[in-house]
Amino acid sequence: MCVKVACVGGGPAGLYLSILLKRQDPSHDITVYERDPEGSTYGWGVTYWRGLLDRLHEQDPESAALLDAGSVRWSDGVAHVRDLTTRHSGDQGHGIGRHRLLEILAGRARDLGVRLEYERAITAGDLPSGADLVVAADGVRSELRTRHSAHFGTRLTPGRNHYVWLGTTKVFDAFTFAFTETGHGWIWCYGYGYGPDRSTCVVECAPETWAGLGLDRLSEADGRALLEKLFADVLDGHPLLGRPGGTPWQTFRTLTNDTWHHGNLVLLGDAAHTTHYSIGAGTTLALEDAIALAAALREHPELPQALARYERERKAALLPVQSAARYSAQWYENLPRYMHLPPERMFALLGQRHSPLLPYVPPQLYYRLDRAAGQLEPLRRFKRWLGPKVARTVHSRALASREQQAYLTD
Repeated sequence: MCVKVACVGGGPAGLYLSILLKRQDPSHDITVYERDPEGSTYGWGVTYWRGLLDRLHEQDPESAALLDAGSVRWSDGVAHVRDLTTRHSGDQGHGIGRHRLLEILAGRARDLGVRLEYERAITAGDLPSGADLVVAADGVRSELRTRHSAHFGTRLTPGRNHYVWLGTTKVFDAFTFAFTETGHGWIWCYGYGYGPDRSTCVVECAPETWAGLGLDRLSEADGRALLEKLFADVLDGHPLLGRPGGTPWQTFRTLTNDTWHHGNLVLLGDAAHTTHYSIGAGTTLALEDAIALAAALREHPELPQALARYERERKAALLPVQSAARYSAQWYENLPRYMHLPPERMFALLGQRHSPLLPYVPPQLYYRLDRAAGQLEPLRRFKRWLGPKVARTVHSRALASREQQAYLTD
């Protein structure tokens, strides 16, 4: 249906959408515009799970096979708490370098006839002319979305904790968590391999810990040196790596939009939504957005109907993921609540951090209930029923409180 498509942003979402649209109809005129040079990218590695790889094989076997071949795998999770270690087996995870992922998708798009224009910044006031569809795949700071933020109903909600996204030459053989207690509180990292000689290492802590350790004042190099000392056991003497352009500490911002399209402009990936990095779903959701948008454009001849279906489908699919991300972030923001437990119990509740019930039940009691529920089906059903009910009640009270405060302010 769409003859000419301008995709602004050369990340996974924009590139994969261009691949799918060209596969659907090679006559489509598709251009991907990326403001940065080819081969330059932020970040280290990305994670995904087997279910996504199976979907990608259904959509485009050629790029999926390259993605599969370029990924490392793990099936264990390891938690280091002080000087104790516990290991659990779980579902198989995959990691691939972001640079390699983009290289695969860009190569596949070119092979299909997509034009890729690097070092080409597109602004809201200078859109490509004649496009039937403009796709804003330009990330959480999307300029195209910002121009119409009132229409989209854009909201950015900052998180509490500070984090920094680093690399390391230490190759983790499992998805690794390390929790270190300092005189200023807990600091922790998430580590996972994405290649034969590299891993991602995300470090997070509460603002009080961040300031107490001096991380708000130290230079980037001195800050990394301090983190290397704090996580010396898990890093085995390997260095932490920053990006050439600098690697600042940040607080995560959850982005939501009331609507995802405006005329012939549609939001994709991080331009439409973000979910906390602790659930490792950002790239997966971006690719699933692309799959859903391509399907909607194929099945609906009129653009408004296609974009409405895409938005409706993806918003519904995102609800449980956004809930899981919200509770995951809260689990880490309330970390001291769980750190008195034996490591194996703390790790078990780490795996349950998406539960809406966990924040309202004492951790030891929740652990015992969860163990019992694993053996008794009636308890499993009760837990599944009670968790969302508690979450809805708390959410409704929070909304009512905010509305009352707004009324009193007015």
